[in-house]
Amino acid sequence: MDRAMKITKRQCLFTMISAIVVVVCVCIGVTMNLTTIYDENFDHMGLRTFCMFTVNSNILTAAAMAMVIPYTMDGLRKHNYHMPRWIMVLVYASVTAISLNFLISLCILAPVKGFVLIYSGSRFFLHAVCPILAIAAFCFFMSEQKLSFWDSLLALIPVFIYAVLYYIMVVVIGEENGGWNDFYGFATRIPMWIPMVFLMPLTLGIATILRVLHNRSYQKRRDEEAAFYSEVFAHEDIRQIVGAMARTHSSEVKMRDILIPTRIIGIIMEYNDDKEVTLEELCAIYLKEYIASGSVKTLDKMWI
Repeated sequence: MDRAMKITKRQCLFTMISAIVVVVCVCIGVTMNLTTIYDENFDHMGLRTFCMFTVNSNILTAAAMAMVIPYTMDGLRKHNYHMPRWIMVLVYASVTAISLNFLISLCILAPVKGFVLIYSGSRFFLHAVCPILAIAAFCFFMSEQKLSFWDSLLALIPVFIYAVLYYIMVVVIGEENGGWNDFYGFATRIPMWIPMVFLMPLTLGIATILRVLHNRSYQKRRDEEAAFYSEVFAHEDIRQIVGAMARTHSSEVKMRDILIPTRIIGIIMEYNDDKEVTLEELCAIYLKEYIASGSVKTLDKMWI
């Protein structure tokens, strides 16, 4: 099982490191904006920084990445990495938003205001480091879940909410009545119908590209696991395999609670010749062997 564990450990480690770096960099960038009272090139500093899509998309990404970290730590400790699907979709939505922010800063803001200005100070973190790391982590490291087209539609929600809010604050309320000034120029520098028509299709295109890259990473990991399990476990006694895995986990994982790796057991079942054995039977074997190995002495002191 060493090779299978290495696949899981590698994914957990890379995901955890990238998530921590994103969270730290977002905290640095937002803190720099909050503590900067005046910037001659940008009006929205201090508390007004929360009006910016750049800041909001980065905060959403940091929050989503922070939710990932405990599951990667459990994966490293318990050798059974599993992330809830709703967190994966939340990460997907946040990375879609921050990718849009990255493209706007790269293709619109930087040519107008200058690359040095757009990628210096707090903007170095919020326009460059965090988006690039988040995109890389999502597309190449977080290969736990396969995403669907419907997930792509859910990923549009944060951008849609901000677009509606921006329209209300800039166009409906207006700066003179306490709303926002048109700092992105969507209502004054270009015809209003252009962002209204093209913003969401552009965002869907970004979400689709991200989903394709993410699913390729998922499939690559799946194929790697399949090749290993079919090669090693196809003709072996699956009960002995699960028993050996339980004894290995019991000796390596120093804890009183028991987590049965049903995902790994399910994959082994898929590539094993014995099609009559049930998942419930194998889980019972795992639990029995785990306890019998000597790592857990009494049932009254552990959480099951």
